[in-house]
Formats: sequence, structure tokens, C-alpha cells
Amino acid sequence: MAQKTYWLEHAWLGDRVEPGVVLGVTAGGRIAEVRTGADAPPPGAEVLRGLTVPGLANAHSHAFHRALRSTVQVGSGTFWTWREVMYGVAQNLTPDTYFDLARAVYAEMALAGITNVGEFHYVHHAPGGTPYADPNAMGEALIEAAAAVGIRITLLDTAYLASGFGEAPNAHQRRFSDGTAEAWAERVCGLKPREHALIGAAVHSVRAVPADQLATVAAWAQERQAPLHVHLSEQTAENDACLAAHGRTPTQLLADHGVLGPRTTGVHNTHLTDGDIALLGGTATGTCMCPTTERDLADGIGPAVPLQRAGSPLSLGSDSHAVIDLLEEARAMELNERLRSRTRGHWTANALLTAATADGHAALGRPDAGRLEAGALADFTTLALDTVRTAGPLPRLGAETAVFAASAADVRHTVVGGRHVVRDGVHTLVGDVAGALSAAIAAVRG
Repeated sequence: MAQKTYWLEHAWLGDRVEPGVVLGVTAGGRIAEVRTGADAPPPGAEVLRGLTVPGLANAHSHAFHRALRSTVQVGSGTFWTWREVMYGVAQNLTPDTYFDLARAVYAEMALAGITNVGEFHYVHHAPGGTPYADPNAMGEALIEAAAAVGIRITLLDTAYLASGFGEAPNAHQRRFSDGTAEAWAERVCGLKPREHALIGAAVHSVRAVPADQLATVAAWAQERQAPLHVHLSEQTAENDACLAAHGRTPTQLLADHGVLGPRTTGVHNTHLTDGDIALLGGTATGTCMCPTTERDLADGIGPAVPLQRAGSPLSLGSDSHAVIDLLEEARAMELNERLRSRTRGHWTANALLTAATADGHAALGRPDAGRLEAGALADFTTLALDTVRTAGPLPRLGAETAVFAASAADVRHTVVGGRHVVRDGVHTLVGDVAGALSAAIAAVRG
């Protein structure tokens, strides 16, 4: 690919919106220059009308949960009853059906301006727990699905070894388990990074990885300087069970076994003590909030404000994909806090966009993404400023418009490594994303 030039009608540069910005992109897919004050496009430049922001980072995804959308809205229940429905879909996945489903889901993400996904992957083996001929067939399906739609992925291969404290995996969970953390590590060593794919690690939760095996997962990530994620204190029942088994909160247990640190991200971090918040912030452990899933599952509202003040960087994820819209996740984090506190303005629009971009990419092991600046990956997305949702505000308020008014439906272009993946609202590699979703979901619905 020869060097390209883009002219951005308006661009968010992290702390302000500038009109008339020229981006030079190298043949290697990085930003070579950012020049402001260009009133008109240079000769030969590709014109992007609207507001261009860095590509959005979806820091927490379970791709197969997309098959649950709407189905799980029938009737009532809790996280635990929702989980039983989820297990039913998980049992129907094969490497081929998972590739098809993930390809469609990742294409939907690209249409929503997402250029990088953190896939929290734990469906490793065939039903019953028998490994596939390629023990990483399911993870490879996810990596190839991301390549097929032109986005980046950090595969967070997940250790999931137990049903609860001192309990063996149940019938549904056997395909998630490698038996021991050592066996998990041996399998994951067979996964190799690629230009579009990084390999990270995850602890499913303190209930799913015995305490004496947490350090093995942490050491694997530490040796490779890889991202390490963990579901943390999503449910009060998990906290109660951890206290009963270990006399410690889940956060304290993770700290005891070396899991916390600046490459680690706790997902949800909902039900924390003041001491937990201090531990997470003091170790610079990140927090990935997934507000649409957390409210969909009636989990609660996590303490994002005190976590960030304590030193925990914030990122965002769409998790169960009740919707795939990182702008909605950013908006929801602020609006949830307004409901709880009955005050407004806990984060600026700039801060919320930073969580959805630079800090999300950093949580996925790509600190060189999420910024429109020289040297960064040329991953960006353009939002229309003339739709029924976005028309009217001054362009200089583009960040506020993006976070508090726009939606994924307003994405017009998504560029990854200088290559158009979405052009004028149409995916360039997947001709019929809605049709692909319908077919893939029907194949795993059972």
C-alpha cells in the first residue's frame, strides 16, 4: 500500500476538535503526520466528512453471546438464570460455526467504529472437554474471524478450571477447562501473535481458577509482558463465596497471588470495598466497565469514579453484546453515575472518549493505538454530523455530540492500518452483515 493522505473535515485530537486536519499514512499503516488548519483537501487526499476519532477499542467481548440478543429478554431472572441460557448456546459451537458467528459479530463491531476487540475466550474444547485435533482450534477461529473483517484482536485466552470454590467443572463447563493452570499454559503457548492479533491471558474469575493456580496464569502473562484480564466482583454471591472460602475479598485474593498490576484489567469491578479500590488503584490495575451488560444483567453500578481517582485506568466493553455500541457504553458510564449521585458531569466528553479509545487499546496491549498522532497505528473512525441525532451542535462540540447524542448508526467510515474496512456505512469485506448474523446465529441456536 502506497502512502495515503486523508483530509478530515473535523478531527478529535484528544483534548479538542480541530477543523481541516490532514493525516498522512505510511505504507506500513501508521500515521506519518497530523497537520491542522487545512481549509481544503490537498490534491489527491481522501476526504472524510464528519468527525473523525481514533478507532474505538472494545476491551471486553464474548463473541458467542451475540446469539443471546433479545432471546434472554423474555421473562425475568438473574445473572445466574441468564447463564443457563448462555451455556445452551456455548454447547452448540464448533470451530466452523464459531468462525462464522465471530466473523459476523466482528463485522458488526467494525460498522460501529470498533477497530480492536479484546476477546475473553474460554470455549476451548469440544463438548464434554475432549480437545480438538488442534487444541487451539476455537481460538484460531476467532483470530481468523477478526482477520476476515479487517479489525485487530487481542485474544485473551482464559483459564476456566472450576465451577466454584472447591467444585469441579459442571457438564456445561467441561469444554472450558484444561484441567490445571499448567495444562492451560502449555496449550496457550501454541497460539502465536500476528500483525492483527495479540495473545493475552485471562483468569475467568476467582471462583473458576483455584487460588493455588492463579500465580501460574499471572506468571505466563508476566513472562510475555502480555495483557491479563479477569472478571472481578461482578456478583455479590461471588464475593460472599470467596470470603467464606478464603476469608478475603476477590481483589485481595488476586493481590495475594500476584495477579494485579498495570498490565492487568479487572472487568466489571462492581462490588468493591474501599480497600479493594485502594488495591486496584495502587497497583494501577485497570477497570473495564461494560455498562449495557451490567444493567442488562442487573449486576449493579461499579465505583468507576473512585477507581479512576485511585489510579485505575478506565476502559469500556460491550461484553454480552446486548448492543454493540461503544459510544453508548461511554454515555452509560456517565449517566449511571448521574443516577446514583444525582449530580452531573463526572467525566468530560474528552475523558469518556479516551476510555473508549486510547485507554481501551492500552488495556489490550496496544499503547500505540487510540490516538491521532504521528507514529500511532492508522486506525480511526468517522461519525456523521448531519444525521437526525447529530445535526445542530457546533462542530467544536463534536466530542460532546459523539458521546451524548451519537450512536453506532452514525459511523460512516472505519479505517484500520490505513485501509478502509467500512466505507459510507457499508462493510467492504462482508457484503451482508445482517444476513451473516442471522445465518450464524441460527446455526448455533439449537
